[in-house]
Amino acid sequence: MSLRDDTEAVLRAWDGHETGRGAAPVIDYDCCPPPAPAAPAASRLAVYRSLAPLREAASRNGDARLAREIAAHLAYLRELMGQRTTLDKYVRATQGCPAAGWPDEHVSEREEVARACLEALGIDWGPDTEKDIEHAEGVIGAADAAQAIRDAAAELEPAVRAATGAEAACDLSIETVDQDFYWSYWLDGAGQRIRLRINTRRARFSKVLVRQFALHEILGHALQCACYAARCAGEDVPWVRALSVHAPQQVASEGLAQALPLFVSPGDEAVIARVRLDHYLQLVRAELHRALNSGAAIEDCAAHAQFRVPFWTDATIADLLADRGANPLLRSYLWAYPAGIDWFAALADRAATVAPEVLRTAYREPLIPDDLAALWPAGPPIGGPGGAVRLRKPALS
Repeated sequence: MSLRDDTEAVLRAWDGHETGRGAAPVIDYDCCPPPAPAAPAASRLAVYRSLAPLREAASRNGDARLAREIAAHLAYLRELMGQRTTLDKYVRATQGCPAAGWPDEHVSEREEVARACLEALGIDWGPDTEKDIEHAEGVIGAADAAQAIRDAAAELEPAVRAATGAEAACDLSIETVDQDFYWSYWLDGAGQRIRLRINTRRARFSKVLVRQFALHEILGHALQCACYAARCAGEDVPWVRALSVHAPQQVASEGLAQALPLFVSPGDEAVIARVRLDHYLQLVRAELHRALNSGAAIEDCAAHAQFRVPFWTDATIADLLADRGANPLLRSYLWAYPAGIDWFAALADRAATVAPEVLRTAYREPLIPDDLAALWPAGPPIGGPGGAVRLRKPALS
């Protein structure tokens, strides 16, 4: 059995331990599931003691990629067991890029782009922006959302397959749940079987959002994972086939899924406006992520959020601060969103000749930040070039 196989066996046992105790799963997509479920590990400490020598062996064998993957799991395990690491060190170990952040000027530029896109649709910027967007887009009820998403995916699928070279079949099921979790949607699966869960307590849909959602979750994540699974079925790939959101491939995965409309449907003005807005909002979340983990007061972080995004509610702000400050998984994983969308949006805007190779490679194998940088050496620093977070307060009315 290879070191990769040994690693996967430990990860599957760890996943069984976590899910058996009602905690978050470790494996979000298993590209090559075994015939029978793995026996659950005895404890997190037992998992740590199994993974540590595997990392040492991978390093001795010169397998830097596997050693980095195992290091990400060890870093996450340490956080789960109570160790508190600085944000930058933790994100480097798990997501594979720094938590350097972006200068104030860059965040403000992305705001100007987002506002211009909304203004072109007749939507003003202010406390009612989110409500105005929903009204303009046409709300779809939760009962009709699943079919609307499938219809949108079927319409957009040829363009995505042409852009990415994806040929794999995708066996998708859609479920609805009602849970008090941070997520509105979650995708997981094994082999060619993929499950999409819609959290009706959080999710809201419109005629525009179903197109964006179909591109992100189904033609982005689901089709991409199906391509990985198809390749694993046909050849012995060198990379770990059990994928986790706290591991280094997540920046590329979330970045491309968010930015996919920029590559395959640039003429869809309403969806593009959503992507440009999401880009800005992710950078604001990154500011709060860094500020909170640097010891900034909750009151100051909340005031800055209200300054940057006047239509965010107190409930929204409270949840996003808790997610980024207290949850060991989300403290790592949620950094993948701003780091990923900023890089892929730049790729779409500035490197049309490079983009086709990046997209096709991304649907062939999981990419880590170092892979992205190698594919586009002139691209922006992944995770940001750095810059102090200057917390502001809304003007008094």
